[in-house]
Amino acid sequence: MGWGGFADEFLVGIAMESLPRRAVLGFNPGNVSDDWEHLFAQAEAHLAAREARAPVRAPSNPSNPSNPSKADLLMPLKRYFGYSSFRPLQEEIIRDSLAGRDVFALLPTGGGKSLCFQLPALVRKGLTVVVSPLIALMKDQVDSLRANGIQAACLNSSLEGDQRRSVWRDLHQGRIRILYVAPERLFVGTLTEELKQWNLGAIAVDEAHCISEWGHDFRPEYRKLSELRTQFPEVPFIALTATATERVRSDILTQLHLRNPATYVASFNRPNLTYRVLPKAQAYSQVVAFLKSRPNDSGIIYCASRNSTEALAAKLNADRIPSLAYHAGLENDVRSRNQERFLRDEVRVVCATVAFGMGINKPNVRFVIHHDLPKNLEGYYQETGRAGRDGLPGECLLLFSAGDVAKQIGFIDEKTDEQERRIARQQLQQMVHYAESSECRRTDLLRYFGEAYPATGCGACDNCLSPRATYDGTLQAQKLLSCVFRIRQKSGFAVGLNHVVAVLTGSESEQVQRWGHQSLSTYGIGKELNRNEWGAIGRELVRLGLLQQDPGQFPTISLTDEGRAALRERRVIQLTRPREAAKPRTSKPGDIDCDELLFEKLRRLRKRLADEQGVPPYIVFGDTSLRHMARDKPVTDDGLLEIPGVGETKLRVYGEEFLTEIREHVRVQGNTAS
Repeated sequence: MGWGGFADEFLVGIAMESLPRRAVLGFNPGNVSDDWEHLFAQAEAHLAAREARAPVRAPSNPSNPSNPSKADLLMPLKRYFGYSSFRPLQEEIIRDSLAGRDVFALLPTGGGKSLCFQLPALVRKGLTVVVSPLIALMKDQVDSLRANGIQAACLNSSLEGDQRRSVWRDLHQGRIRILYVAPERLFVGTLTEELKQWNLGAIAVDEAHCISEWGHDFRPEYRKLSELRTQFPEVPFIALTATATERVRSDILTQLHLRNPATYVASFNRPNLTYRVLPKAQAYSQVVAFLKSRPNDSGIIYCASRNSTEALAAKLNADRIPSLAYHAGLENDVRSRNQERFLRDEVRVVCATVAFGMGINKPNVRFVIHHDLPKNLEGYYQETGRAGRDGLPGECLLLFSAGDVAKQIGFIDEKTDEQERRIARQQLQQMVHYAESSECRRTDLLRYFGEAYPATGCGACDNCLSPRATYDGTLQAQKLLSCVFRIRQKSGFAVGLNHVVAVLTGSESEQVQRWGHQSLSTYGIGKELNRNEWGAIGRELVRLGLLQQDPGQFPTISLTDEGRAALRERRVIQLTRPREAAKPRTSKPGDIDCDELLFEKLRRLRKRLADEQGVPPYIVFGDTSLRHMARDKPVTDDGLLEIPGVGETKLRVYGEEFLTEIREHVRVQGNTAS
């Protein structure tokens, strides 16, 4: 018996027995498997189609959907989306996709990339499947499409049983034109086999940068999408993203096995956005001052941790600035409710981790604040791109501190995969260079993505609007370059910037002593500046091309040919003064200048030990003790006993674990950039 006969007998048999559908074979809605749900849905779809004496899928298409006329494209554009003309590159992308070509499209946030697969789905025959990484993103787009009168649905873990069965029934009856699917859901059950029966017209991979380990939001489940080309060799693919370097673009094409794709890369420039970077000093006061100067604007504040989002939102609410937290640790209903309230302008500020925002189309976000340093420039670009999606002005503020750099390095060191650590270090280095640069921010951002900005300045960033002062930094540069040279000359190997700074400032660390670097002529000649100031100078010399930072597990610095020439010829070197914050942090009595990265590591160790014992962290060691440890870096029992707050009992109870942490840090310190 063929499928049609089976379907008839199956449903008619149920009807004749007057049995509830879910009573058949002892099933109930709580335990019906996906495969049986599909079976019921297919049977119903077939019977409904037979009774209607119509094909299961009967979309309305132009006479030649692979080469539609201008009118064939403008009609659905106006009818369903309300536009009378295309944005740059949209029509070209849509035509190539309809012609059956694989397409790669990189359009900036707000550039209309979703239309590039949504409109063709209304013109071509068959179902368009859209692979999307986030449930929130799917919900937002499906809701928008349905509001526009387009039959769209999604399959993901948020659907209840009845909702899921309804989607399957609509798919079998040919009612769905666009189906959103999470990448992991594609390969569960029989979905890929069902797609072969549903006249699959195209596969769109949204947020395609997620497939690349070089991207800022790599998701391992995206890697399995490479299997789709084998299963659907004749189906055209379209991969879309708003952020991707040349390396990431190449990785996307390779991983998805795109065949001779038509490639479109729009400008990354967002001319309506203003970029600013401020030194982080009394961050909460800086945020409040920013928000109070824009009492009617809506925006996002990105924080590095879940706790930070909740603490910041609570403080803002106490100051009568309506705010909500958003992070992956919230219950699904709380997260969805908070998102909905923000989208509906019931609150004007969301304090969020990077879990918030991808694909959320809220056009009136007027500002994005990065309360903490982003991990990389791609993430920063995409997150700032959530401001001004409507083309009206948007402001982007980054609060930057050396302490945030130290925290990010600490997170990187916790990664177990060396390849991931290497990539993350390189990306963080680029982010720090952007934050400290005195160049036009827009020029820096576009250069990162391989695009040249055509003007000498944008007039819409802090460095263009109020250029930072420069000074004759020849003496400081000569000191640092000479120190790099002397260390290499004596030891025969390169070290990291941290160690160079330690020598310049006269550190008495055991590593300096062990390598004999206290005998160098450059030892202690830089005591007029603190470690953070020397680190900033070192990174600027890298940007100026006088030093190079080598990639690898332990990034080291060395002189370039230009650096040797500048040192030998005593060239005049102009350096940039740091930008002052509106409310600069003043030095307080008792401040202890130390290795901030080691301090963060020791704080995490202290927190873990305190949690295990159920005591407050200061019971283990106070911050004063940790900062002394991070400054002096003892690696022996006797050395640790010299630290204020360390006695025999604490040495016995905690000493070995703290010494192990310090020894490991010291082992790599000379090969780790600050």
